[in-house]
Amino acid sequence: MDQYVNQDENGAMRIGVAGVPLNSVVAAFQQGHSAETIQEQYPALTLEEVYGAISYYLGHRQAVGTYLRNQNSLWEQWKSRSEQQSSAVLRRLRAIKRSEPAATK
Repeated sequence: MDQYVNQDENGAMRIGVAGVPLNSVVAAFQQGHSAETIQEQYPALTLEEVYGAISYYLGHRQAVGTYLRNQNSLWEQWKSRSEQQSSAVLRRLRAIKRSEPAATK
């Protein structure tokens, strides 16, 4: 793909040797964080890798946007499946959370 952005065996776009997800860096950049701040949030990345990922995003906005929408869709599918197939323990925890008074939430 790129010197800084690679695709793993599952099709996820990752940055650098550490394999930080591209969507994490793009989200931080879209929120207005500087490359230096993003690097502080992801110390496994070098500043060069962060700038490289941002450059990749800026140069491939349409493709990255499509990728991010697809990733979000996959996440929603997994979340839905997880909620439908949740364990008895998880169902009990959710029930307890729903029954807690608003002041303790």
